[in-house]
Amino acid sequence: MLTNENNLPFFQRFLIYQKERFPFFSNGIFLMAFAFSAISYSRVCRGASGFVDWKLFVSAAITTISLFFLLRIVDEFKDREIDAAHRPQLPVPRGLISFRELKWLGWAAIAVQILVNLLFTPRMFGWLLVPQAFLVLMMFNFFVPDWLNRHWVAYVLSHMFFFPAIDMYSSGMDWYMEGPGHAPVGMVFFFAVSYINGLVWEVGRKIRTPENEEFNSYTKMYGLRKAVWIWMGVITLAFAMAVAASSYVNLGWLGAGLLLVIYGSSLLYGILFLRKPTVKLSRLIELASGGWGLLMYLTLGALPMILKWMGY
Repeated sequence: MLTNENNLPFFQRFLIYQKERFPFFSNGIFLMAFAFSAISYSRVCRGASGFVDWKLFVSAAITTISLFFLLRIVDEFKDREIDAAHRPQLPVPRGLISFRELKWLGWAAIAVQILVNLLFTPRMFGWLLVPQAFLVLMMFNFFVPDWLNRHWVAYVLSHMFFFPAIDMYSSGMDWYMEGPGHAPVGMVFFFAVSYINGLVWEVGRKIRTPENEEFNSYTKMYGLRKAVWIWMGVITLAFAMAVAASSYVNLGWLGAGLLLVIYGSSLLYGILFLRKPTVKLSRLIELASGGWGLLMYLTLGALPMILKWMGY
């Protein structure tokens, strides 16, 4: 006898929900690399030796993961009417998880952030408020929901500031907790890269073919070719900004070369999609958007730290 998944115990339903909407394992790896790279980049950028105290990294990693999970929950509330009307197959519209349960999960994520920072990094509470406050603004669409819904470009551009807001918190584990109290100049480029990478991810995950089109995809809004050109333009801008950021951690031609390989490999899927749009290639563009971000962050943050440890 088949069991209705909506009648399963909460923990089992939560496992299904996170698998579909926020896979903790894969997202956790990406976000730990995100936090590690932000800290490492700041550290190398200002010429400091070694890495930050392990407690600082643990605090940054756990807080970053929980902030992005909180973003997922905020989006569930913010998009509830749209999802119910256009995406009934998603976990919340189909009744797997209730909004009441999501609310408790959100409060649990906030409690984790407060507890971790209270235990390990109490001085970072002020910086933690930056992404938290931004999430509140996002939840209410900056208190101008009708205007933003009519101006989609402004909607997307405003929401992408969440990425550098988290970067400010994570990198602050170095420049604020163990440094001079202000971010090094190179962090401006790192923050800019994070912002643009948010756009790469946002556009890349919403490129579709006619047979798997969705109501809010960029291919539906702008047409197939224009949407792909927008994605390729944004990832090109991210590449240029990443090269600029690499110059502040003395990566030189090595950094530029690695970034070029990552960028070129990602861009190839867009070019192939323009020649022959397929569902498989649309999914590869989405994967490439995340892969570019992960490898780019590791190049900017982890690589210079490793080279420094090796004495180069």
